Amino acid sequence: MTPQCERVMDAIGGPLPPELASHAASCEDCRAFLEGFGALQTLPPVTTPPSTRGLELARTRTLEELAVQPVARPWWRELLVLLVTYAVVMVGGLFALGRAGLVANTASPPVVAGLALLTLALVGGGAYIALAPKVRRFPWALLAMGAATVAILQVLGGSGYAPPRSFLSGVMGCVKTEVVLSIPPMALALVLLCRSAFQPVRAIAAGLSSAGVSLFVVHLHCSDGTTGHLMFGHLVPWLLLSGVALFLRSRLPTRSHAP
Repeated sequence: MTPQCERVMDAIGGPLPPELASHAASCEDCRAFLEGFGALQTLPPVTTPPSTRGLELARTRTLEELAVQPVARPWWRELLVLLVTYAVVMVGGLFALGRAGLVANTASPPVVAGLALLTLALVGGGAYIALAPKVRRFPWALLAMGAATVAILQVLGGSGYAPPRSFLSGVMGCVKTEVVLSIPPMALALVLLCRSAFQPVRAIAAGLSSAGVSLFVVHLHCSDGTTGHLMFGHLVPWLLLSGVALFLRSRLPTRSHAP
């Protein structure tokens, strides 16, 4: 290959100067190179068709969901149903356990009433955080502060009164009560949570809220005010049940993807 050939290759793609065109016409290598380059230019451009399989699958799934539920139901109706269920379980539990009186807590009335109101606020607020669709930035700090406040006051607000029974039997009695009373509200909360994608904070809020129903009942009904009983009979079961709600929701399938 001569220097003239190299100049022809460098100038490819545009008009050749007269001296290079004259060389290319007389050079067999340059003629072959120019003919090959011209053939490449006549080929149609290679385009990669976009993959539409994923788009078609998403479209089909969306149409299926819309056919089942063409109009989105107001989210506050589900919240109202959940809160009504909470109220029914609370009232039913108090009347079922309170044959000798609805309130058996031996602490001072202001302490009993104040902690009861805080527990109710956590129950309602947790239900709202769990189901409200507009809660995008989840209030981690607010939820944690509310749960911590209720937990601390549960222990500090005890009267210190120890009824004439063994420690273990007293603890197991309250644990059984919390577990039994938590089943209906927690089951409904999990069913409602499965209508949207799994989000840990929503599941934790639902667990604290639904288990808080039974915590409210034992707070008013139980007369044992010792620190150990309040810790292991009231507080620990409540937190464990909240963790169970988080675990179950993480394993349950999401049943609805409707927009």
